[in-house]
Amino acid sequence: MNITGHTVELLEDPFGLLTGNRFEYFLNIEVDEEDELFTDKGLLLKVLFLVNGDERRILQSYFIEQETEKVLDFELEDDEAVQVKNYCEENLPAEDETDEDTN
Repeated sequence: MNITGHTVELLEDPFGLLTGNRFEYFLNIEVDEEDELFTDKGLLLKVLFLVNGDERRILQSYFIEQETEKVLDFELEDDEAVQVKNYCEENLPAEDETDEDTN
C-alpha cells in the first residue's frame, strides 16, 4: 500500500463535548493490481484521527472506491494501521492551516 497524497480537515466540535482535536483525512492509496483492494476506479482511505495531548490514534478508517464513493468491506492490516498512523502524525496541519490538500 502506497499513500500518494491526502486532504485533511479539522472537525469542529460546536458544543465542546469532545476532548482533543479530530481530523478527517482522505488518503489517496495505490495498491498492486494483484492486491484484493485493487480497483481501477481509484482508492481512498478515510481516516478519523484523534490528537489529544500526547495521545494520537486512529479512531475509525474505511476504504472508499474513489469514482463511485462506495465503501469497501476491508479493514487495515496491523502494518498498514501503523503506516497510516505515522503518515497522519507526520502530516498534521499547522494551527493556522485547518484545510490542507497535498498530492
